[in-house]
Order: sequence, then C-alpha cells, then structure tokens
Amino acid sequence: MSLSANSAPLSQSATLRRLLYEGLGELGHEPAAIYRGANQHRRLVPPPSEGRLSHDEAPLFWLAADALTGDADIGLHLGEVMKPRLLDVVGYLLLASRDLEQALRSFLRFQHILAGGFAAQLHIDGERACLVLDINYRGFGPLRQQMECLTLLFTKLLRLISDDEFRLLAVDFRHAKPRKLTEHRRLFGLQPSFSCAHDALWFPVSLLKRPSRNANPELHRLLWQHAEAQLAALVENDLLNRLRYLLNVRLGQADCSLRACAAELGLEPAALQRGLAAQGSNLRQVREAVQQVKAQELLQAGESIREVARACGFAELSPFYRAFKRWYGIAPDAYRGRLAETERAH
Repeated sequence: MSLSANSAPLSQSATLRRLLYEGLGELGHEPAAIYRGANQHRRLVPPPSEGRLSHDEAPLFWLAADALTGDADIGLHLGEVMKPRLLDVVGYLLLASRDLEQALRSFLRFQHILAGGFAAQLHIDGERACLVLDINYRGFGPLRQQMECLTLLFTKLLRLISDDEFRLLAVDFRHAKPRKLTEHRRLFGLQPSFSCAHDALWFPVSLLKRPSRNANPELHRLLWQHAEAQLAALVENDLLNRLRYLLNVRLGQADCSLRACAAELGLEPAALQRGLAAQGSNLRQVREAVQQVKAQELLQAGESIREVARACGFAELSPFYRAFKRWYGIAPDAYRGRLAETERAH
C-alpha cells in the first residue's frame, strides 16, 4: 500500500478562517497583513478541495499570531470578540437539536466537516460531562493560541444552544501553563488546568438533557441528511486518511495499538477494524505504509538512522533494518549512501 498514492492532505472548513478575520479586525489588526506575515517564506499547499483549506496550514497562523499582534494572549482575546455565527451545516444542526446531548452528538458525527484533524469526544464521569476538543497536526504539539480561542468560542456556542444556561465546571489544556493567568481567569471564570491529557470542557451532566427552545426535529433530520452527503464527499477526511494522519502524529510518541488508535478516533476497536476492512485494509497495513513513507522522508532530511527508527515506532534497530529492506530492497545506510551519491552528481 502506497501512502502517497492513496492519501490526500486533510482539509478543513473555511468557517474558522472567516471568523478569525472578523475577530482580528475587531481587535484593531489588519487580518490580511497578519496572514501574510504568518505565511512569509513558506510555500502553502493548495487547498485539497474547492472552498476548503489544507488542515496543515493552520499552525502557520497560530504559531506566529502572538508575535505578529504583540499580544501574548491573542487566542483568548480572539475568542472573546469572535461571535459563534452559524456559517455551515454543522452549526445549524447544533441549533436545531432537541437538547444539548443531541447537539453534541451531531457535532461529533460531523466534526470532520469542520477539520479532518479533529479528535473530539464526549465522556460522562458521574455528575460531570467532558467534551474533548483535541485537534492533531503533523509535526506540531498542541497549539496554545488556537485551543484557548477555540474553547472560548465553543463555550459561547454551547451557551447559545442552551439558551445561556451552559456553565463550565473546569477547562483542561494540553499545552504548558502560561506565565500569566489573569486573562484566563477573567474569561473562563475559573483557572484552567494545563499539561493535561486532552483539551477539554467539563460541565454538569444534567445540562445534556435540557430541552432547547430552538429544537426543530424536521429541520434537524434534513440537515443531518445534507451533512451526511457533505461528509461523504470529503474523501480526504475519510477514516483511512484520518488514521494515516493520526499514526503519523503518534508514531514514536504514543501507543499506536488498535485500541489506542480507536480510542483517539472515538471508535470501538471492532468498529475501526470494520471500517478499515470495508476499504480493503487493516491497522498493520496502514501503520506500515505510514512508517515506510516517514522513514524515507526522515532519511532524506538527514536524520540519523537511530532517530529515524525511533520516529517510525521501532524500539530497536534490527527490526527497523528488516522492515526497511523489505520496503526498499536495501538497508537504510545503503539507501542514505545512494542519496549522497545523487546529491554529489547534481
């Protein structure tokens, strides 16, 4: 299985980009100039489908936003001024839901219309509910400014859906604790926890069954059908591609077993197996395809063979050598020698 031949870059909706432009303008910044500065000297990948953006472009903006705006808390301040306007089918689905639980189940079902790298989940822990809002990116850890903005924006949306009755019990972030937390306490009404396992919002479980005044069952049914069609059209965000992407993020960093990958994707292990089988694949094949491409890319980038093996999820060099020879017919050090010869020839 060739990873490069069968996968395409994950995509994301342009909805958040439009809201960010509005938010930057409201804060007194020139949005176009900020985005030009964030993308300076970088070659952007063309959007994989019309009207959508490449998922991996997002970090360019969020990593540069604080320096370009001179605001160390730009994510929080963007989240404060941004309005949760309903700009896509997912937003309208949430508003037409009978209660908060149906709204969140709708979001979870169609989260990949918003972004292919979303790994959102809903968990119940006694009297508390936890909405995980993780987003994964290749080559980047959790993006502080993005997640602080997104959690504020999502909190506003949940308040809109629940007629302003939604309230937070706690907020968790994966990124490290910032030096100052004054704005966090002001905007969330509590002090978030940092360096956590997930980016998550905690709220009373009783809110899930609260009826919505905006409920419209017939409209919800029609919107669900439309969202299903829209999701099916996003072939770049299908299960197989999202698993490839997840493995690329986790290899050498975290557990890549069937159970761990299924949990990260919000699925039961058996459901992940069935989904892959329906596409003529399985976890071992997908993992090996990702390892094969990643090994080649890292060797070409000049990484040491030991580091390449580790980054591809191999604890020892000998199984990596055997796998590499199976993939490319030669050992990795011989492959590197060929690369050096090619460079000298040019």
